[in-house]
Amino acid sequence: MNKYLKNTLLVTLSFILLLSIVIFSVLWSYSNNIPDYKFLKNYKPPVSSKVYSGNGELVADFSKEKRIFVPYNSIPKNVINSFLSAEDKNFFSHPGVDAKGVLRAVVNNISNIISSKRLEGASTITQQVAKNFLLNNEVSFNRKIKEAILAFRIERALSKQRILELYLNQIYLGSGAYGVAAASLEYFDKSIKDLNYAESALLAALPKAPSKYNPYRNIELAKFRRNLVLKNLFDNEYINLKLYNELKIKKIDLRKSKKIFLEDAQYYIEDVRKNVIDTFTYDKIYKQGFNINTPINLKFQKIATETLREGLISYDKRKGWRGALTNKKYSKNWNNDLKKFNLEKSINWELAIVKKLNKFSAEIETEKKLNGKIKFQDISWTKKEFNKLLKVGDIIYVKRINESIYSLKQLPKINGGIVVMDPYTGRVLALSGGFSFKKSEFNRATQALRQPGSAFKPFVYALALENNYTPSSLILDAPIVLDQGDDLKMWKPENYGKKFYGPSTLRVGLEKSRNLMTVRIAQDLGLSKIINLSKKLGIYDNPEELLSISLGSAETTLLKLTSAYSAFVNGGKLVNPILIDRVQDSEGKTIFNNNKRKCVNCDQISYLGKDYPIIKDSYQTVFSPQTAYQMTSILEGVVKRGTAKKIKDLKLNIAGKTGTTNKNTDTWFIGFTSNLLIGVYVGSDNPVSLGKYETGSKTALPIFKEFIKKVVKKSEARPFKAAKGTVMMVVDPITGQKAKFTSKNTIIEVYKKENVINGEVLYSNNDRLDVNNILKFY
Repeated sequence: MNKYLKNTLLVTLSFILLLSIVIFSVLWSYSNNIPDYKFLKNYKPPVSSKVYSGNGELVADFSKEKRIFVPYNSIPKNVINSFLSAEDKNFFSHPGVDAKGVLRAVVNNISNIISSKRLEGASTITQQVAKNFLLNNEVSFNRKIKEAILAFRIERALSKQRILELYLNQIYLGSGAYGVAAASLEYFDKSIKDLNYAESALLAALPKAPSKYNPYRNIELAKFRRNLVLKNLFDNEYINLKLYNELKIKKIDLRKSKKIFLEDAQYYIEDVRKNVIDTFTYDKIYKQGFNINTPINLKFQKIATETLREGLISYDKRKGWRGALTNKKYSKNWNNDLKKFNLEKSINWELAIVKKLNKFSAEIETEKKLNGKIKFQDISWTKKEFNKLLKVGDIIYVKRINESIYSLKQLPKINGGIVVMDPYTGRVLALSGGFSFKKSEFNRATQALRQPGSAFKPFVYALALENNYTPSSLILDAPIVLDQGDDLKMWKPENYGKKFYGPSTLRVGLEKSRNLMTVRIAQDLGLSKIINLSKKLGIYDNPEELLSISLGSAETTLLKLTSAYSAFVNGGKLVNPILIDRVQDSEGKTIFNNNKRKCVNCDQISYLGKDYPIIKDSYQTVFSPQTAYQMTSILEGVVKRGTAKKIKDLKLNIAGKTGTTNKNTDTWFIGFTSNLLIGVYVGSDNPVSLGKYETGSKTALPIFKEFIKKVVKKSEARPFKAAKGTVMMVVDPITGQKAKFTSKNTIIEVYKKENVINGEVLYSNNDRLDVNNILKFY
């Protein structure tokens, strides 16, 4: 018997030793082939960068994964308790692998196999961290061993709090949300500190199957799973029976996070995105959780986008109907495969199919399967009858007017851009680069290089005022032929309308946009001065040295041109367009700041005293404040008497200039009030004529007008502030000479003090009123 016991004991010990060697060998072999886990100690999960408006509203989110990192100490106990109850109730007591949980899963899975039920897992939170950070989702014995080994090692290297922090910030919780903070906003529009137990339990219910239990997809199934977590909370004594009974019958109150993420701001946001990526790299923007503050004014942005679209539609209607998008045979699924025609929701257009045509109406079905009618009065702009306009099966855009009545719509063939700026700082308050970002991401405000035409002329006239001209200097308006150099044709510029008006004042030359006068001024100033000024203002980079540049023949963008106009409003200072005010890293440290102003005495004054802070800027002066004010006065005249008089009826203090290029290919209007600058461009992506009478005053100006009507109150459009060193005189607008008491037609003209002596204007050193001097230009 003793011999038998000895043999049995020997065999048992040998088996145990052999098993231990096998286990050790397996663990050793796996241990040498597992990922490095030590980086988890200082690991920060990728966090999305947020873009904010000038008023602090969330505008955009740059991320691959929607995540907000929250440190362990900021995660409330009810959230922690819910996840522990749902995923790993023994988390704070096991060493990484829960032996009790594994044994329980083995026993239960025997029963599950017999009854063909889904197998139960026994992964701890630590094992899930190991899987999510270091392994893949492969279902295999090998992975489970590696997972267990890593779990033990992670537990030795990291605190329980750090492991839980990693888990709660990394876990996927459905609807694109990673981590509890992002999920709290996604499902309840709340900070996690405001979550109650019912809400925390719902979040804790999601890791098991985020899509299956997503409350937006199946709220009843989500409630069932939530209640299981609540039961676990009760069983684990985190909540009492009374609270459990109250919570389990509570409805799931979902509140989608209020995201502005304006479709209307996509052109602006995309330019910001490109800018920050160029500055900080893609990885930093999409992983390091920057806070990007922009000047965008969401009210202005919405109105700017709407007015641009309305203006483009208005032009397009003048050109008539071009035809349906496509034609399909009517069926229940007629709206399949039409995604390429989708537009932004903010446009409020729907796709529809024509089902029946009558003489004075068309019966349609929208993509939402609603039946409606288009009446004759809603197609009057097409100047066609229904049977010549549409066919049964035509796919068209429509806009709902009332319950069952729709109007016919058409995507404009042309496009354009609008920019709204603060002229004193260059901060871009609104920007749109086209009718639809979904249809074309090409930004006509910042990317489209186009000829500005007459919209460039004010800079030639400003340069003239800087070089001894006055607003009353007479310039000859008559034919001129110029030699442009070797291998170039003789250049014979013409006025719009091909008329000539003889000697006219400098003011009239700009108000009426006279090409011949502008060329003569440019010829007198010299081409190099004009090119240097255009470079200094950032309008052009390296334009060709041709005199036609004075008429806007070189190419620039709407944003650059609009920004250059700031100098007329702000007293002659150069400001650059600003799309980003400031960028802060995830810890709140400012790593980029666009503020060009400084307080020079803030460290010397008491906030309780009577002294005021002195704010100074570092903007470069491009021309004198006196010239800037003279130009503003002349550009006011463009609105009162010149090419922009269509907005005179607004009865606001507005200045600006229209622009139209040869053959009416590109049209512009850049205008401003005393505190707001707006630029509008209209044209085609493949430059073609817009039409014989489609000038800047007919296409771009109405867009500006509608924006101003909706944004600027009369009290806000204050008179432009006169510059020191200027005097005003009542003059004859035709001759520029001091008006007589009997004169009926007069204007108030602005002169520099050095040009006025004893009430008389010194027109220049050469006295351009002299007839012989005028003839010199001829």
